[in-house]
Amino acid sequence: MLSVAVIEDDLITLDLITITLETELNATVYPFSRSKLARDFLLQQTPDSLNLVISDQVMPDYDGLSLLKVCRAKGLDIPFLLISADPNKALVLAAVKLKVAGFLAKPIRMEELVATSSKVTATLN
Repeated sequence: MLSVAVIEDDLITLDLITITLETELNATVYPFSRSKLARDFLLQQTPDSLNLVISDQVMPDYDGLSLLKVCRAKGLDIPFLLISADPNKALVLAAVKLKVAGFLAKPIRMEELVATSSKVTATLN
């Protein structure tokens, strides 16, 4: 079964993503509205315990790129999708350097979320 950490400070978006992944991909979702709690959770994970991270870029405390850095520094080399309303060039270059699996533009289309999540985790099945 697919296990996904979702970090999004907008509660409505977080709920929509969580419900979509649970119903469409039968995923176990670990939702976080606070990036500090998500960071603590990510530091405890292994590639066997978590298959995908989906994170908003702009949040209080830790932004998505910082969380991606935490994962890579820990050796957690799992797919990471970054959500951004404004994927500027500097962000994209920094994320690509850290092997981001992809970007999701806000507002998120749930069909795109499902398709992208399925694509980047396809080798896990």
